[in-house]
Amino acid sequence: MIIGVPKEIKNNENRVALTPAGTQELVKRGHTVHVQSTAGVGSGFSDEQYVSAGAKLLPDAASVFAIAEMIMKVKEPVEQEYNLIRKDQLVFTYFHFASYEPLAKAMIATGAVCLAYETVERIDGSLPLLIPMSEVAGRMAIQEGAKYLEKPLKGRGILLGGVPGVRPAKVLILGGGVVGTNAAKIAAGMGADVTIMDLNITRLRYLDDVMPKNVHTIVSNEYTIREMIKDSDLIIGGVLVPGAKAPKLITRDMLKSMRPGTVLVDVAVDQGGCIETCRPTTHEDPTFIIDDVVHYCVANMPGAVPYTSTLALTNATLPYAIRLANQGWKKAAQENMELRNGLNVIQGEVVYKAVADAFGLGYTDVKKFL
Repeated sequence: MIIGVPKEIKNNENRVALTPAGTQELVKRGHTVHVQSTAGVGSGFSDEQYVSAGAKLLPDAASVFAIAEMIMKVKEPVEQEYNLIRKDQLVFTYFHFASYEPLAKAMIATGAVCLAYETVERIDGSLPLLIPMSEVAGRMAIQEGAKYLEKPLKGRGILLGGVPGVRPAKVLILGGGVVGTNAAKIAAGMGADVTIMDLNITRLRYLDDVMPKNVHTIVSNEYTIREMIKDSDLIIGGVLVPGAKAPKLITRDMLKSMRPGTVLVDVAVDQGGCIETCRPTTHEDPTFIIDDVVHYCVANMPGAVPYTSTLALTNATLPYAIRLANQGWKKAAQENMELRNGLNVIQGEVVYKAVADAFGLGYTDVKKFL
């Protein structure tokens, strides 16, 4: 198969979809890999490393899209890439369709096969290609939240871990999944007073067992959220509904009960966000303030630590990419339920129900194509 790796062009997105090591694994299996020049530089990989691994360099994205049967990306295509995608071309990347209707309609119009990292799902419900970036984003959420609690950045002026004789910051984490667990680890390690809220009591029992004593667990409901946010200093939104929009757990009216300088970090923003007032921001301009509450809503948080993120992501995606390249998307999806779950749009038809439901689009059972 001919595989293409274009350079990411989203604001401050420095990750790359394939490392030189991954390139070598594909090339030694008889596949051809075309990489756009400088695509890996932001993650610390030079053009020379890709060439040494067997890749062929191309000067621009248009050349990569034109030749490739499978495009490997990190972030969803942006508007200037829409017209580069061809009918029947396989695009393997994060899409997060349910949060952005223009992207969904554009990909339907291309007639391409869109296989989304975020909906590749195992039989146990885990999301193997979302997990590594959720781990990064969960840990970064505390790192960034702690920074924006500083007074010069309009926060409350609180040190996350406090000092002897002064209480630490109160951190509220909505969601006890991968994001929430990783956020809690870092916040607890920094000495904060941490509370995780989730609907799943079994999950809360597990977290209560494994987390240190400064992490508490509470069952999530609207009443309790309204009470908890009144004296929380840093609130992390880490709720995920696979392939669908996140539920709004913090509404506009709730901001008035928060103290000035409270910081909100909505890690779910690329799926529409679980905080009503959040809108996607960039690393260039990461925050905005509503009712004296600081909102940090960067949609590609792991892009700020591209070396770590690229290695973590490609460790997870490479086995799937090899299977797709060896078998083609159709046979791979027939034989592998995880990849079948990743199919969102095929040749102009939506085959992932949550995406169809999000925008009232027609839904086609994926079996039609397999």
